[in-house]
Parts: sequence; structure tokens; C-alpha cells
Amino acid sequence: MKKDSLSITDNRSGKTYEIPIENGSIRAPDLRQIKLDPDDFGIMSYDPAYMNTAACASSITYIDGEKSILRYRGYPIEELAEKSSFLECAYLLLYGELPTKEELEHWTNRIMRHTYIHENLVQIIESFRYDAHPMGILISSVAAMSTFHAEARNVNDPEIREKQIWRILGKLPTIAAFAYRVRIGRPHNYPDISRGYAGNFLYMLDYMNERDYEVPPALSRALDVLFLLHADHEQNCSTATMRSVGSSRVDPYSAVAAAAAALFGPLHGGANEAVLRMLEEIGSVAAVPQYVERVKKGEIRLMGFGHRVYSSYDPRASIIKKVAYDVFEVTGGNPLIDIALELERIALEDDYFISYKLYPNVDFYSGIILQAMRFPTDMFPVLFAIPRAAGWLAQWTEMLNDPAQKISRPRQIYTGYAQRSYVPMEERTSPRTTRT
Repeated sequence: MKKDSLSITDNRSGKTYEIPIENGSIRAPDLRQIKLDPDDFGIMSYDPAYMNTAACASSITYIDGEKSILRYRGYPIEELAEKSSFLECAYLLLYGELPTKEELEHWTNRIMRHTYIHENLVQIIESFRYDAHPMGILISSVAAMSTFHAEARNVNDPEIREKQIWRILGKLPTIAAFAYRVRIGRPHNYPDISRGYAGNFLYMLDYMNERDYEVPPALSRALDVLFLLHADHEQNCSTATMRSVGSSRVDPYSAVAAAAAALFGPLHGGANEAVLRMLEEIGSVAAVPQYVERVKKGEIRLMGFGHRVYSSYDPRASIIKKVAYDVFEVTGGNPLIDIALELERIALEDDYFISYKLYPNVDFYSGIILQAMRFPTDMFPVLFAIPRAAGWLAQWTEMLNDPAQKISRPRQIYTGYAQRSYVPMEERTSPRTTRT
């Protein structure tokens, strides 16, 4: 009779153990029973980068990298990008269902009325050096917000949690816009909530007291789509950080600041900037074949291709590729797009890239769009953090409500000395080279 279990034979002792299988996985603590001696700790799995370890059970985002599938709460990302909006998808991620008209209006109003930030926080933003990285300002400002809302520490109260979610989603674009304006030495534009979420953000960035100023609808929609596509992406580095830090029951501002710090790393939030540098290095369509050959020889890396969870085409990449042309209708063409298209064409036809399953990912085209919209490259991770906060907060809320979750405390495999005796100072010798 077929069993949902795994039989493991310990060749050291000859004993066989039966481990239950549930949802295609085994529970790591079940391995602890495999031991040689009753005093042994038991077998552990070793997976330093979580390459094949599930740290949680989640119903928020589903990815099938083999089939190019990305779904929010079961809805295909392609349908959402075409028919929905970022705030509607943020509601979906947090509450599990698409909102009714009345629910969306209430949700949007709650968030937009929290776009203003405390004047003391404005002073904190203004106190940074003129050349401070905007992502550093964002991380610091979000962390500082925990001191403005002491009640946020009561994370077990659903109403208090919800209000902090409104605040975070509402205030992040304002913090980002104020950081940008400080950087370029211009006065702040306070929010205009009549312009919508993405439109208000672009207004705060760009308005220069022009008469009859309007945000081009194509740019507002393009940014909204980019926000929607980046809202959540399963258990990535920053999301895992949000869950891990949040598991201590710290306030959401501190947890979001930690997640944003993880996103700040070049291996996570800096990929689209690396794509731009690569395209600029290539320089022309004619130079693409030579660059591809250098990639195949292992001399350089191909940026924007391949993804840890996608072994085929990233579904977000094709959506962004279409959005790029809507942006160019307003901003004018970008010569890098021609280089990108040629690079994609050659790579998708080359057996080398096909064999390694290297296909364009979301970062391949997003940097080109943001550059066309005149965003400096150091704003790119900020533009990633703003929408991803919706996913972080959804994952944080799910973690808090999951009775199986405890404070995050990974095990380690100890590789140091078993035990040593203290050596007096005068008897010590250093194996290290003397510093100068």
C-alpha cells in the first residue's frame, strides 16, 4: 500500500526510520530521531542558502520556475498587470481576496491620507549629507518611524497592525521623494492625494511650480505596473529577513527597515542597475555578438539573464518589455533598448544560453524604463522597496497569524575547537601576521 512517507536507513547503525511526507516536504525536526546514541543531538539538514529548505507555509505568492508562472493569491501576474493596479494588488496580497469597489475606495483613502509625514521626520531626512544614498535615507527613516508610533509594538492587535500597514504604504513614497529632493537641493513637494499612488509620487519628485502641471498618464501607469510586478516574490532574501526579524515580535517599522537593508545589497536590489552598466559597456548593436562570445568564454557575466527560481522566461520580463514602449512614447527612445533587444534575440537562439536556461528576468528591462523616466540609478533600489513593502507586510501578517511559527533561530554545524583552557596574556603567541 502506498504511503506518504520516506524510509531512511542509517548505514552507520543499520536502523530504518519512517519520515512522514506532507505537501511534498518532510519536517526537519523529524530527522532528529536518527542518532547513534541517545545522547546525540540527531541528524540535521545542512542548507546554508535555503536552496531546498522551506522555512514557512504561505498562501500569498506561487511561483513555478519551470513553467514561467507567477501568481498572487492564485491570480496570474499577467492578468493583474493588465487589469489591476498596485494598490488593488496590495489589498489582495494582504487580505487574500480582490476588494469590492467600496473596499478598494476605503483602502485607497486610508493609505493616501497617510502620505504626509511628521515634520520631525522631515528634519531627519534633511539632516543627511547631500551625497547620502537615498536607500540609506529610506532605511533610516523607516526605522525612525517606530519612535513616532509607540503603539506599533503591540503587533498582536489586528487593528493596530492594520493602521501601521496604512502608514507604511502611504509614507514610503513621500520619504523616497523627500530624500530625492534633498539630494538635488530642491524644496519638498507635499503630497497631492488626488493624483493617485504612482501619480502622486511622480508629482512629489518632479513638480517645479509649473502652471497646469500634469503627470503623463503613461508614465504614471508604467510606474504603477512596475510597482505591481515587484509587490511580492515568494521567500526571497528581503522577505525572509522580514519574517525572521518580525518573528521576534518587533514593530513593523523595524522589520521593514531590516528587509529594506537586505534589499539594498547588490545581489538583490541592484540587478537592474548592473544591466544598465552592461548595456552601456556594450555600446552598440554591432558590438553585441562580440560581447556574447566573451560571456560564453567565461570572461564576463551576462546581467539580467537567469533567475534563482526561474529556469525559463521570467513572466514579469515580457510585461515590462511592453510597458517600455509606452514609456518611450512620452520620453522618446532609449538607444539601450535596441542593444537589449539584440542581446535578447541572440541569447534566446544560442544553444549555450538555452542549455543553461538563461532567459531575461524582470531586471533586464526595468532599468531601461526607469532610466527613460529620468530616475538616477541610486534610486532604483528605493523604487523596488516601495512596492515590495506590500509583500513584506503581507508575509509579516501571515507569519504572525501562523501558530506553527516561532522566533527564527537557525541551527548551526559547529566546526570550532571542542574545549580549550584560558591562556594568560604573557604566554600567548599570535599565528597572525603582525599588523602595521
